[in-house]
Amino acid sequence: MLMQYMEQIEALGLNLFFAAIFFFIGMAIHDVLKQGKVPKFGRYIVWLVLFLGCAGFIAKGIIQMTWEGSGIS
Repeated sequence: MLMQYMEQIEALGLNLFFAAIFFFIGMAIHDVLKQGKVPKFGRYIVWLVLFLGCAGFIAKGIIQMTWEGSGIS
């Protein structure tokens, strides 16, 4: 039982880690686009992709933890 919880926490932590990495890469891309005089529309697309990517990783971790915690496999 303890091992199952540890695996769930590890999976959630890994997804949060990927979300953070995705966020920092997106911020770096946004800063480069901002300095390169790219139109605001291009920066908004980067923000949208950044938000959806981070939200996707976080949601995947939470859903996976909930799914495995309920005992459904």
